[in-house]
Amino acid sequence: QVQLAESGGGLVQPGGSLRLSCAVSESIRNMNNMGWYRQAPGKQRELVAEINSSGNPNYADSVKGRFTISKDNSKNTLDLQMNSLKPEDTAVYYCNAIWIFLGRRFDYWGQGTQVTVSS
Repeated sequence: QVQLAESGGGLVQPGGSLRLSCAVSESIRNMNNMGWYRQAPGKQRELVAEINSSGNPNYADSVKGRFTISKDNSKNTLDLQMNSLKPEDTAVYYCNAIWIFLGRRFDYWGQGTQVTVSS
């Protein structure tokens, strides 16, 4: 069973920065896609950013130009650099990995890390 563990959340003032990291228990070279999602209280979980096996990123419009997703295949980690944070970025952030094998899709999730943007 693939395990994902997020770290790096916390409390930050508006305009500040945080870097989230997701450690994966197995080689992420096998993963077809990896991403960061978030869920604010009373809202549905939404995609923040994703990166495919070729390293091509995709961002939600709300974070374009402020967030950067990256992965390190040698360390089996997925990071999310968040700059110019806004109160509306407050949410629990989840790491996700997708593995497609023999036509079957396997989704793996971390336990989440809280990000709070407040003065």
